[in-house]
Amino acid sequence: MKDMIQTKSLTFHYPVEEGEPAPNVLRGVDLTIEQGSFVVILGHNGSGKSTLAKHMNAVLVPSAGQVLVDGLDTAEEENTLDVRRCVGMVFQNPDNQIVANVVEEDVAFGPENLGVPTEEIARRVTESLQAVGMEEFALHAPHLLSGGQKQRVAIAGVIAMEPMCIVLDESTAMLDPSGRREVLETVGRLNREKGITVVLITHHMSEAVDADRVIVMDNGRVAMDGPPMEILTQVERLRQLGLAAPPTVLLLSALQKDGWDVSLEALTVESCADEICRALGA
Repeated sequence: MKDMIQTKSLTFHYPVEEGEPAPNVLRGVDLTIEQGSFVVILGHNGSGKSTLAKHMNAVLVPSAGQVLVDGLDTAEEENTLDVRRCVGMVFQNPDNQIVANVVEEDVAFGPENLGVPTEEIARRVTESLQAVGMEEFALHAPHLLSGGQKQRVAIAGVIAMEPMCIVLDESTAMLDPSGRREVLETVGRLNREKGITVVLITHHMSEAVDADRVIVMDNGRVAMDGPPMEILTQVERLRQLGLAAPPTVLLLSALQKDGWDVSLEALTVESCADEICRALGA
């Protein structure tokens, strides 16, 4: 499978006052994210996960090392526009990405800036709103929408630019459970049906359950990397990294300690309930 994003010994520090030390936020990160995959990046606050996300479409460029997006070096200024065509970003607060007074105009903003012809923009806007289930809100005012709906409009605006990859940087952090579910269902469908690579940065452990791969960041480095079943069941290791395993895993782990014959690999609520019923002989 083709590599979508590669980081090679990626190191980064934010600018500081002259004479002040510049502590590295990212410390030699080596990652390869394959095209068409759904990757979740977890980590406590300050672990470097959002800084890593911002390197994926050249919002930030490395202090040392290299980031390649579809083979393009993000540090080379002439590549910036092509990198951003390739990788779209959805940020934490949807209000910061909404720039128009009508939903369809907001979705059209990105393609217009890319110089896409008017008829093509109209097609993209329609298809993008359909892809996120917001076509009936095309003529609505964005400020009247719920948080989850606003985030879906923001995602539609990114889709309209036809990226190969979408990076969501804590995009569910400000949403209620219903809004988070809307966004996760949307990006999951885009990944499955359109083959769009999805990189989801989050601190909600349960959002990692359906991913192809889970990466855990700690102190600017990759601390864990593997499939959800392998990563999310390591209760003690996650605790050491300042994270709690998903509630289903914590429940099953507590039952195990009480002598129940249950597997921690029942990650979803439904499979967890089935596992408990099995252990009860129900």
